[in-house]
Amino acid sequence: MIDLTITQALEKLKSREISATELTRAYLDRIEKYGADLNCYITTTPERALSDAAAADARYATGNTLPLDGMPIGMKDLFATRGIRTTAASRMLENFIPEYESTISQKFINSGTVLLGKTNLDEFAMGTFSKTSYFGAPVNPWQMEKRLTAGGSSGGATSAIASGLAIGGTGTDTGGSIRFPAAITGLVGMKPTYGLCSRWGCVAFASSLDTPGPIARTVDDAALLLATMAGHDPKESTSAKAEFYAHSAVSPILGEGKKLRVGVIKEFANVEISADMKRIFEARVADLKSMGAEIVEVSIPNILDALAAYYIIAPAEASSNLARYDGMKYGLRVDGTDLIDTYKKTRAAGFGDEVKRRMIIGTAVLSSESYDVYFMQAARVRRMIADSFTTAFNQCDLIVCPSSAGTAMPLSSDLTPLEYYALDLFTVAMNLAGVPACSVPAGLADNGLPLGIQVVGARFDDMRVLQLAKHIEAAAEIDNRPTKIMGK
Repeated sequence: MIDLTITQALEKLKSREISATELTRAYLDRIEKYGADLNCYITTTPERALSDAAAADARYATGNTLPLDGMPIGMKDLFATRGIRTTAASRMLENFIPEYESTISQKFINSGTVLLGKTNLDEFAMGTFSKTSYFGAPVNPWQMEKRLTAGGSSGGATSAIASGLAIGGTGTDTGGSIRFPAAITGLVGMKPTYGLCSRWGCVAFASSLDTPGPIARTVDDAALLLATMAGHDPKESTSAKAEFYAHSAVSPILGEGKKLRVGVIKEFANVEISADMKRIFEARVADLKSMGAEIVEVSIPNILDALAAYYIIAPAEASSNLARYDGMKYGLRVDGTDLIDTYKKTRAAGFGDEVKRRMIIGTAVLSSESYDVYFMQAARVRRMIADSFTTAFNQCDLIVCPSSAGTAMPLSSDLTPLEYYALDLFTVAMNLAGVPACSVPAGLADNGLPLGIQVVGARFDDMRVLQLAKHIEAAAEIDNRPTKIMGK
């Protein structure tokens, strides 16, 4: 049963071929068998899962079903879940149990999903390999013996879904934290338009960049998850008054004489990528052309400056957001000789090295002597990038580009912080511009590992992004069934 997609599982549940309880037990059994080795969950909730499943079965029996009734999912451990530990993968919140439910997790409750547990991530979502987690890094199930990264920060979710320890799940994307891990685990990862999905009740990293989104094995599944997540939230100040609908399979956007201009970014042409990524990207672009798309070159002049701008803006916002963790109201507290000493000892003990590094950078660029030189310059570059995307979408309908430079790397890779940051090159600009982007499996490298391609659209063109992603998915024909990936 763990090879079923969400779409397939819903059909079998509606026809009463399987029950939600049977489906949930299959996933719980698999978590018990492989969960420790993959380290993809921080907290599992088997009793809650079986209760959710029983409630779904009762609804199927009466015909009063909900959109995602009985679907066993993993919730990234950034989303507050009432009565269930929410850690942000940090020692600071190791034992924090919220008394409220995030908007996103409540939407999944309302849609009938089954909560399997809270998935692992980089501490406060700051990282690329999920290695900064206080609870250890999750493992990529592809070629599991090699102990490869599942990406970050949503690496726990991608590890769980790729291995069959969840049928789908949630992530957050601040600079590529859904798309990069999805790409290197053979999954579909969608960063929606900023504001389409509420951030209320989601532990903040960088508030103007954080974007909740779905992770799944197929484009159709990602669309169903996004339909549940999206929608205006009056509790969240940046929530857009926009909706997203997906009640069935994502419809084709090419074929039968339909014309579409697909852009490729000029500035990425000379960026170093692996031979496999180059081969697969060119093959998928050729496929789109053969389907009737017109391929046009577009320019985003400042896109190669996006990394520099991102790593000023994101740490600046993080330093502000994480100031609330001082040991006074909730979370870890390490008593000192006085109030200031308590602050110092609590934050020194509660935060990991990467979080401290970004907070120090953020505090420095917000200082009075650096604000105009660094932060305001980064804000100007951000505006230029956003304007360039707007201009580009006057020349094309959608854009395609690599999701990463290459395949998953070993967790043991000894990279410097700057080398880790450089892995975000293909993803951060979309967060700065607030536009939707979806990574879709595009092919296998010669070493047998998956690679992904991004489809990028104008703001609130999320459905068209998924429509083009579905064409790439069909052309690539990646077999990402969990039993195929793990051989069991």
